[in-house]
Amino acid sequence: MARSSVKDEELYERLREEGNSKEKSARIANAAAKEGRSREGEKGGDASNYEDRTVAELQDRAKELGLTGYSDKKKDELIEMLRDH
Repeated sequence: MARSSVKDEELYERLREEGNSKEKSARIANAAAKEGRSREGEKGGDASNYEDRTVAELQDRAKELGLTGYSDKKKDELIEMLRDH
């Protein structure tokens, strides 16, 4: 997607700085400009659907969040730990 078609340049730049791809950043910035930032943020996504993830993926997420004591936990315990964070 060409940068000239980005409708919310400020949001686009912030998303890029956070490490999102150009395409994802432009898609989010354009949707937010169309519907309003607060409305777009209400949509959410599938990222927190921990039940669909493997134990290894849940452990990776716990590590990303800087949590400790997750390596010996069962899947349901990991999910609880992540949700309580």
